[in-house]
Amino acid sequence: MPSIYFNSPTEGRLNLKETYDSIIKYMQSEPEREYKLVIGTDSQTMEKGVQFVTAVIIYRVGKGGRFFYRRMRENIGRSLRQRIFYETAKSLEVASKMTHMLAEDDTCNDNLHVEIHLDVGRKGPTNEMVKEVVGMVTGSGYGAKIKPDSYGASKVADKYTR
Repeated sequence: MPSIYFNSPTEGRLNLKETYDSIIKYMQSEPEREYKLVIGTDSQTMEKGVQFVTAVIIYRVGKGGRFFYRRMRENIGRSLRQRIFYETAKSLEVASKMTHMLAEDDTCNDNLHVEIHLDVGRKGPTNEMVKEVVGMVTGSGYGAKIKPDSYGASKVADKYTR
């Protein structure tokens, strides 16, 4: 399995463990605060394949946060339905790896809420997929947000797909 790398606007290129360590360090700088770990993926069709961007955001509730993003180009079908399901799977993959590290870490906050932000909404062409992808996420044990509340996918990840 290939290594997973993220880009951080403040720290540069980080592997998954370094990304995790940066998140924990950020949380430990103000441990009394409430945090959310938000993961969202967006995609953009390109001339050759589809560009996917997965964003990982550590949100210090009421006080901003930090984000990391991973850009991948894949040669999959261009249908919207296929892309949305693949975006969801990419987010779940990263969430699974992060929550596995959290479970093994005695120093972190047990109450960290993990949300998957999906690039679907009740309006527009993705309406018919909302129930299915939200079910994928909640069935995996994570909270799910859709547009207009899914800023992890529709704002942060979207910014880096182009």
